[in-house]
Amino acid sequence: MRILLVGADKTFSIENYYYNYLTEAGVTVDRFLAQNIFYELYEKSSLSKIGFRLGFTSNIYNPINRLFKKAVETYKPDIVWVFKGMELYPEALHWVKDQRIKLVNYNPDNPFLFSGRGSGNSNITKSIGLYDLHFTYNKEIENEINEKFNNSKVCYLPFGFDLTEETFLHCRQLPEINECCFLGNPDKSRVSFIKTIAQAGIKVNVFGHGWKRFISHDNVVIGDAVYGIRLWEVLRQYRVQLNLMRPHNLNSHNMRTFEIPAVGGVMIAPRTAEHELFFENTKQAFLYRDAVECISLIKEILNFSTRQVQQVRKAAREKSVSAGYSYRERAQQALIHLQAL
Repeated sequence: MRILLVGADKTFSIENYYYNYLTEAGVTVDRFLAQNIFYELYEKSSLSKIGFRLGFTSNIYNPINRLFKKAVETYKPDIVWVFKGMELYPEALHWVKDQRIKLVNYNPDNPFLFSGRGSGNSNITKSIGLYDLHFTYNKEIENEINEKFNNSKVCYLPFGFDLTEETFLHCRQLPEINECCFLGNPDKSRVSFIKTIAQAGIKVNVFGHGWKRFISHDNVVIGDAVYGIRLWEVLRQYRVQLNLMRPHNLNSHNMRTFEIPAVGGVMIAPRTAEHELFFENTKQAFLYRDAVECISLIKEILNFSTRQVQQVRKAAREKSVSAGYSYRERAQQALIHLQAL
């Protein structure tokens, strides 16, 4: 089986995990870095950026689609697996199907609800029905695709974590900071939620891009975005880790859902059906219905004994490992469905 994986190879790209672990499993995988090419063309000049934002997208998308077809012709894959797919025209995907090549999609955002400029476009919307197989992290999206596009198969594939034992053991040795933390970028609802917590007298440490433009409060300490091993250190060290959802994920889960417990972090997250599916409330994570309950939980956990906190950390880590929430195991699940094509 030969797979052409379409997406990016940036540090934060979810497709990296599938490329690495499918290759590890012996699958022949190559990459077409559509998103990398997009940013090269987009950032080429101020005129490129202005033109694209005004709707003149062909100067960027046309060359990407030409290169995509060339990559397919050269590599001759059995499967083209597209991650998101904002850069690809539906016509290019039709062309792939005409070559008797299977089309697979994994969209880490909601294909029906765009919450920002980078979360989707018309190429996404018009292409949904073209794929032979959809992987989705969201049960509601799974149901919606099934209802609207009954010619496509849909498989539930949640997010996961990619954390080595070495990094976990390193983070476990770090001294605890008995404070509340949120790791992520700001949006309107997140800013409002953080302000509410700060106004309740709780100190909140936020790490991400651009927070200083949105919030200034004595109880909010702003840090830069963190990556790599530093991300895991922050998720582990602070006693309380907030997980705040994006508008397109309100009833589902996100990447932090698995990353926080995997490193033994104490997660407070919205009480969604999927969070309740993955972790036992009050034992492996803490789930809230609204800001009032969240504030109460934060105060309660900050007053936990060391023994109580260690019990939650241990249970969260053990559940993450025993339940198979790692990306290595997610890739194995995906491979079963890819082979079935």
